[in-house]
This record gives sequence, structure tokens and C-alpha cells, in this order.
Amino acid sequence: MRVAGLVVARTLELVGESLEPGRTTGELDAIAEDSIRGAGAVPSFKGYHGFPGSLCVSVNDEVVHGIPGERRLAAGDLVSVDCGAIVDGWHGDAARSWVVPGAPADEATDALVTTEKRLGLGVLVADCTPVLLVDVAAGVIAAAHAGRLGARNGIIVNTVREMEKLGAQPERIQVVMGPAASGKNYEVPKEMAEDVERRLPGSKTRTSKGTWGIDVRAGLIRQLMGLGITAIESDPRCTIEDENFFSYRREGTTGRQAGLIWLEAN
Repeated sequence: MRVAGLVVARTLELVGESLEPGRTTGELDAIAEDSIRGAGAVPSFKGYHGFPGSLCVSVNDEVVHGIPGERRLAAGDLVSVDCGAIVDGWHGDAARSWVVPGAPADEATDALVTTEKRLGLGVLVADCTPVLLVDVAAGVIAAAHAGRLGARNGIIVNTVREMEKLGAQPERIQVVMGPAASGKNYEVPKEMAEDVERRLPGSKTRTSKGTWGIDVRAGLIRQLMGLGITAIESDPRCTIEDENFFSYRREGTTGRQAGLIWLEAN
């Protein structure tokens, strides 16, 4: 069984190395068959109930057990491959997924906006504020990462403006803000608090220690209401004090929690 598994592992490695725009799924299948037979093994899938390939290849939203053929891959395609091999009666079987290289890299960004159905948008945070927005009637969603600098520099205003370009209307937009660093625990120098306050009014505050702090969510609520958005839900939990959440300020090196939003197909 171990030998069969090693044949499959090496074959999948070759398939992954062979991914490039313009290559067909049938060509990937030929590469896999040569690898399997060259190792003295037999493809598990080929001929099984008439299946024509040595691999099952599914691209993007295709269901599993796709049949390899003439489909040409494009940069950015998600390719899922299932491979099986038989050695001395033992079956090895494994699957892997890759993204076809060559797609232009997205610039780092703090917000995403889409009208695409069933495309999830996500934001990763560990003290910064995850902001999820939707206009159901217009079919527009957005996910934004609102840290101190991003919020100060207008990331949410810019996100709303992009939503409006796609048909959203402020009075219909609904907003959810997730757990984040609270004003009572987000301690900063006075100069920093005042700087953020000038660009994000309502954010300057005092911490529970009486020192200067920033309440990003309070500032964002005021900003959103100024844009005409009133359907706002803000989770009051503080990531710094609540150990159920990751917190960069509390832990230094840490993980991230995710805020996710998507539109269901009609």
C-alpha cells in the first residue's frame, strides 16, 4: 500500500508541476498515465465502469470526478485532481487542488466589493474591525478590514462609494461589524488619538485606565450614519480582553478570525 501511495504522490507532484495556461486536462491525464505506468503501476480509474481517464480532473465549479479531455486551462483556474494507482493489488488514491499560475497578482487591499452570486468575500483580523456590508435589493456586498490607519484614511467611505457605483443605495445598505479592539482597551499616545479623531470623528476616547485610546467602531458608526446608513449592527466584544478571540495586542504572534459574506443564488 505504501508503494502505491508513493506512486500517486509522485504523479500528483508531476501534474502540479505541469499546470500552465493553455494545457488541456487531457494532457494532464497523459502525463499522469505515463508516470503511473513508468513506476510499474496500473491506473486505478482507467476502464473502471468505462471511465476513460487515469485522472479525475475538475476545474473551478465542476463537480468531482470530472473527465479529462479537451478543456484548456486558464490562469487562475482552480484545478482539482484525483489520482489512483495499483501496485501488486494495493490501491493508492489521493487528491490535490491547485490554482493555475499566471494570473496577475492582486494588489494588497483592505476591501472587496462584488455582485457575483455565491462568491464569498472574507476579511482576516486580530483586533482590527471586520466590516461586512450588503444592499440586498441591488445585489451588492462588500467586506472591509478597518484597522486604525485604514479607518482613518477612509476605507469604509471608499467601500460604500464603490458599492454605489454598482447600484447600492446608502439607505438600503446593512452593515455588521465584528469583534475588535474596544476603546476601553485600545491605548494609544494622545497625538495618535487626536490624529485619528481629525479624520474619523467620534473615535477618540479614554481607556479603562484613563489613558488616551481609540474606539474605531464608534468612529465608524458615526461615519456610516453620516453617509446615510442606519442599519448598523456592531458586536461589542473586545478582542483584547476576550480570550475566545485572537488578539495581536494581547498575544503578539497570533492567529486571525475571519468575517465572511456572500450572496446566495436566486
